[in-house]
Amino acid sequence: MENVAYIALGSNLGDRLNYLRSAIIALHEHKEISVIDASSIYETEPVGYTDQDCFLNMVIKIKTALSPFALLQTTRKIEEQFGRKRDIRWGPRTLDLDILLYNHENIETEQLTIPHPRMMERAFVLIPLFEIDAAIQIPNAGQPLPLIIDQLSDKEGVRVWKPRDGGNVFALFEN
Repeated sequence: MENVAYIALGSNLGDRLNYLRSAIIALHEHKEISVIDASSIYETEPVGYTDQDCFLNMVIKIKTALSPFALLQTTRKIEEQFGRKRDIRWGPRTLDLDILLYNHENIETEQLTIPHPRMMERAFVLIPLFEIDAAIQIPNAGQPLPLIIDQLSDKEGVRVWKPRDGGNVFALFEN
């Protein structure tokens, strides 16, 4: 499992915390994926379509033997498994899994763009990403991540909901 990827998770319908937890478990139980780190869980205001409840968001770091396209298929299956509907763009969802980065690759196809095309505009993605890897280099970013985050207008809407405790990935979900 030599590939490293970062995945953003979000949920704003139903038992948001359980959807995040269940998605991480589903990824970790995949024979070609190992979840190795997780950010705190943040509560954030919706972006784009704003007539909806707040999201819980986080970022995880994984190691995988899957190609980026196989990883995309896996994340889509997990979203569907937990009732994801794609009715309204940026609308409410039980679970959203976005591949942010895959190694240091630049991929641009109809199905997949890496780095994620809107990640540099979203504090709810960049803040937890920075939390788990402060030294991360984002291909074609042009600036260090702290400077990019500082320039984002929506960073005040990203609030720690459940802080990570430095323990294992699943410690966030233990009582």
